[in-house]
Amino acid sequence: MNAVKHHERQIKKVCDFIDGNLDEEFSLEQLSAVAASSKYHFHRIFKSFMGISTIQYVLLSRLKRASFRLAFESECSVTDIAFEAHFESLEAFSRAFSRVFGQTPSQFRSQPEWRSWHSKYEYQPPITGESTMDVKVVDFDKREVALIEHKGSPQLVYATVAKFINWRKATGLSPVKTSETFGIPHSDPNDTPDKEFQFDICGSHQGNVPENNYGVKSGVIPSGRCAVAIHKGRHDSIGETMCGLYQKWLPDSGEELRDFPCFFRYLNFVHEVDECELLTEVYLPIK
Repeated sequence: MNAVKHHERQIKKVCDFIDGNLDEEFSLEQLSAVAASSKYHFHRIFKSFMGISTIQYVLLSRLKRASFRLAFESECSVTDIAFEAHFESLEAFSRAFSRVFGQTPSQFRSQPEWRSWHSKYEYQPPITGESTMDVKVVDFDKREVALIEHKGSPQLVYATVAKFINWRKATGLSPVKTSETFGIPHSDPNDTPDKEFQFDICGSHQGNVPENNYGVKSGVIPSGRCAVAIHKGRHDSIGETMCGLYQKWLPDSGEELRDFPCFFRYLNFVHEVDECELLTEVYLPIK
C-alpha cells in the first residue's frame, strides 16, 4: 500500500500544480520534476492512476474554468473565455467544448447540463484486460547495440524501421536471425507531442558501428533489474500490457522505478507470423 499511496501523492501534487497554473505552458520535464518522478515513466504512472493523460487533464482543467466563466460570469465574452483557455480561435474552442460536454459554449451558458458536466470529472483508471499477467523480475545484462533514433510522429516509426532493416542488410551487421532486436520508447506516444517523441530501434552489436548514411550508431542498454511480461498480439496494443505493469503490478510489488525508459524485445516479426501471434517482451526497469 505504501507504493500506492506514494504514487497517489505524486499524482495529486501534479494535479494541484496544473490547476494552480492554468495560464502556463507545461512540459514533461516540469511535471515529472513536480512529481519527483523519472520523465521516462511519469506519463504512464499518471495515466494508470487517472485514466487520462496529462495533456487531457490540462485540457479538461482549462475547460472546467471556462465552463464556470460561461455559467457564472455573463460579462465575459465567449471569445475572451476561448483565448483564456489557450485556444487559438473561437471555432477551435467551440469544437473542443462541444466534443467534451455535448453542448456548445452558448448552449451551456444559457442552460448548463450539470449532471453530464460532472461525469467528465469523475476520473477512473483504465481497466486492463490482463488481470492475471505473468510478471518476472530478472537481472538484465548490459547489451551493446547498434541503434537508430526515430524522432517525430509515432505514425512514421515504420519508415525509420525500414532504414534500420536496410542498414542490417547492406552491412551484414547485427543480422536479424542471430541478433536481438529492441525498441525503446522515450515516452508514451499517445501523450507526447510529435516534435518531442523519440523511439530507438536497436539490434545487438558489439564494438563500433562504422560510419554510414542510414543514421545508425552505437549505443548501450544498461544492465539492471527489470520486471518483464510477455505481450502477445499486435504491437499497437502493447500499451495494454504496459498499463497492467504500471497500474497493477508496480503498486502491489513495492518496487521503485529506475531512471531508464521501459523497452521491448521483439521475439518474432510481423513478416514471419500473423499479428495475433506476435510475441514481445516488455521490460520495466526497477531499482
